[in-house]
Amino acid sequence: MVDFGARAAADALFGAVTYVGTGPGDPDLLTLAAVSAIRNADAVLADTRELLELLRHPAVNYDITGLVTSFDDADFGAWMTPEEKAEITVEAARGGRRVARLVAGDPFLDAGVSEEAAACVRAGASFEVVPGVALLTAVPEYAGVALGDADGVQFMVARGGFDDPRARFWGFAGTLVMWCPAGRSSDLTQAAVDAGRDRTEPVLVTMRGGTTEQRTIATTLDQLSASLIGTAEDALVHVVMGNAAAVPRDELDWFETKPLFGWKVLVPRTKDLATPMTSRLRGYGAQCQEVATISVERPRTPHQMDKAVRGLVEGSFEWVAFTSGNAVRGVREKFEEYGLDARAFSGLKVAAAGTAAAEALKAWGIEPDLVPAGESSAALLADFPSYDADLDPINRVLVPRADIAIETLTAGLVQLGWEVDDVTAYRTVRAAPPNQTIREGIKGGTYDAVLFSSSSTVRNFVGIAGKPHPTTIVAAIGPATAKSCQEHGLRVDVLANDPSGVGLADALAEFAAERRRGLLEAGQAVLRPSQRTRRRRSAS
Repeated sequence: MVDFGARAAADALFGAVTYVGTGPGDPDLLTLAAVSAIRNADAVLADTRELLELLRHPAVNYDITGLVTSFDDADFGAWMTPEEKAEITVEAARGGRRVARLVAGDPFLDAGVSEEAAACVRAGASFEVVPGVALLTAVPEYAGVALGDADGVQFMVARGGFDDPRARFWGFAGTLVMWCPAGRSSDLTQAAVDAGRDRTEPVLVTMRGGTTEQRTIATTLDQLSASLIGTAEDALVHVVMGNAAAVPRDELDWFETKPLFGWKVLVPRTKDLATPMTSRLRGYGAQCQEVATISVERPRTPHQMDKAVRGLVEGSFEWVAFTSGNAVRGVREKFEEYGLDARAFSGLKVAAAGTAAAEALKAWGIEPDLVPAGESSAALLADFPSYDADLDPINRVLVPRADIAIETLTAGLVQLGWEVDDVTAYRTVRAAPPNQTIREGIKGGTYDAVLFSSSSTVRNFVGIAGKPHPTTIVAAIGPATAKSCQEHGLRVDVLANDPSGVGLADALAEFAAERRRGLLEAGQAVLRPSQRTRRRRSAS
């Protein structure tokens, strides 16, 4: 019989634990339920540090204010029992907190967290499960294997030994799909051979499946262990043996042939500002290393912004023109200090120079009245209306900007007949240098490309991190940025046709695709720029 009184007391003491399946590694495979569970969590616990990177995905955008940690952190040791993990999870849920417990794949299939969940219940905490995309089916698809075309498929998970009753499945005549630690590959081979499978049958083995570091090797059952030499013993590998592994993958290998697959791309950015460019690059298969070049801080004195906010509330302006997402955030923070929200913009006309400013406004609940096709102040001026005394009751425009902003917009608005109040909404300072590993990688040619989205990012990047290696592909968002690159001794390989972050990512992808085609037509190996650097070093 359930003691409902005791259960009610437990619910008051503990919050809810949600086991969130995160899929094979591609953050875009998070379900809507997974995103909701993470965003609403008071604490996030993950099996690995890699899973915590999901918190930075634009769809999640988790506001890290509570406990965020992984079980492979040094504080917890190298390996933990389900009971030990449950103890930490229950403690995180104490006081009614909601805990998102992140696991790879599907919680009850791939992650094997049933023991941990049961231990949470025994400790008095309830749990829920958000199913995730299963590793067993997703990784083969990311490797270009059409399991539906196979003549029968058997799935297996080999966490423990290979001599249990499930061994009878090893002799299955069709396609066998399974995962296991790389260190158990020789045991896998022996179990399969003992069950009657042919040593020479084709095998596909995939490492780091579903990530931009994925690598799939075509081999045979008896050569499986040899193909994994150099792979960490505890690394999870996915194995497909049998009929499906024998089918050529040339036409179906969609993931590992993306234009920027495996490219390590440097993205100099404003500190703590996620960009659509990074998401676009990852969609092309790139591994992005963001490097903070500018730190955005509040103005040294608040007087200008205080006066501007009062003017907005009192109806002293006809227009507000935002030139960046940072300008929107600067004004929003000042509004929140006064206990105001987006409703204070009622009756005002709002302009946004570019998608970043427009998206920041929409996130605040404000739909801009004017968004030009281009991303610059010049594009905004081209579309901005002239002052008309018969149509405009007020002739003043507020322009919140950076402390070092060029006054092109202000001068242009004045020429259009407007009175302009340009105020410092935020100031920019050079960020601290990246860590030593990143700096050495930049100078040593570890990275395949670097993308510059403004002249200031060029100056600050070179100032804090040095010049990238000559083999690193340099991409610039427009002519002014390209000129800054050249002034700092950098060769510009890619120039975006569309002066936006997404346009810059597209331009790099097109460059990489053309480069790949050229290498194939010349009969050369398709190597990334960083790989060619390492090859030269090896030759020397």
